[in-house]
Amino acid sequence: MTANTRALGAQKEELAAEFLEKEGLDIVERNFRCRQGEVDIIAYDGDTLCFIEVKYRSSLRFGYPEESVTPKKQQRICRTSLYYIYSHHLECNVRYDVVSILHDRIRYIRNAFEYR
Repeated sequence: MTANTRALGAQKEELAAEFLEKEGLDIVERNFRCRQGEVDIIAYDGDTLCFIEVKYRSSLRFGYPEESVTPKKQQRICRTSLYYIYSHHLECNVRYDVVSILHDRIRYIRNAFEYR
């Protein structure tokens, strides 16, 4: 991954975070990493803890951004969420969401996938 790619990814994640805050979510973590994997954004939507993957594409050449959240990626996010919940001693509702960004058009997909 080049420095330009990382910078673009960070820019789009910032755009997603601003969007989510306008939607009323309370962001508690960004780019949470552990041995199990990584989650782009962790936020509360009311009493529900949301683990949010941000995907960006500049064109549809390789499909919609959300299509790149494969079952394997979903499984890693779920394992990471479990670690986060246990390590923070939380008891809460959990949801897995995706923020899909195509050019600068944002699509927020709540309940994008179930726990795997």
